[in-house]
Amino acid sequence: MNITGLQTFVSIVENGSLVRASEQLNVTQSTVTARLRTLEQEVGATLLHRQKSGVTLTASGTKLLGYAEIMIGLWRQARQETAPPQGTESVCNFGCDPDLWPGLGRQIFDDVNDRNPRMALSVWPGDQSELYRMLSAGLLDIALTYRLAAPGDQTVYRLPPDDLVLYATEPDRPLRADPGYIFVDLGPEFLTKHALAYSDAGTARVTFGSAIWALTYLLEREGSAYLPRRLAASHLEAGRLHETRNAPAFQRNIFLIVNPVAAVRWTWMPGLLEKFGVS
Repeated sequence: MNITGLQTFVSIVENGSLVRASEQLNVTQSTVTARLRTLEQEVGATLLHRQKSGVTLTASGTKLLGYAEIMIGLWRQARQETAPPQGTESVCNFGCDPDLWPGLGRQIFDDVNDRNPRMALSVWPGDQSELYRMLSAGLLDIALTYRLAAPGDQTVYRLPPDDLVLYATEPDRPLRADPGYIFVDLGPEFLTKHALAYSDAGTARVTFGSAIWALTYLLEREGSAYLPRRLAASHLEAGRLHETRNAPAFQRNIFLIVNPVAAVRWTWMPGLLEKFGVS
């Protein structure tokens, strides 16, 4: 089994068809077909159902997909660490929840980058489960996440939490029964506290699983939503958003998970932790 076959398989799944995968990989469709056929022969199972409308995973394909992504990631990391870019002496793979990248995630990345001009840096997005999987597979050295759970003997640091505030596009929008209210899933603890605080409210018609998506949607429409203060700050200052008076506020914990084996060599780590108020 070679890495090219796995990369081709993942590309087909991501693009939904052999044709689009061939365009992404810049090879002919017959080459993509041959690679898939070879991979299926090596695995001993059919991996994809091919139809006119596109492809879908078989049960075997679904099982292989997770392993394929891990193996591709390990290969990418191995290649980077054995042949780092010219002028670099070390490598750091940083994972970050997309909702944490604006502001905090970018600030941490910039700080690490500025402290280590001879370090090669890679940044990978992922939700809590994806980051956990990449940490478990050894694909990440450090991760910024909302999830406390960490695999193995990883070191977990607690950062100052996100303040979750109810923002509205107009200052006089109602606190309750706002027809334009957007519900944002900001984690299990928020769900519980929100339900208690708004036990007399109905169910929101629009729900988002991403604070960034919810913010973009809110700015294009009229309504209100709970959002992290750091995401809304610039829009509040510009008058595009308004903090709703007397609305209960919540918090969401943030964690920095670090591979202690890699961190042994990081003389810059204590300075980073101190700068960002890590406990």
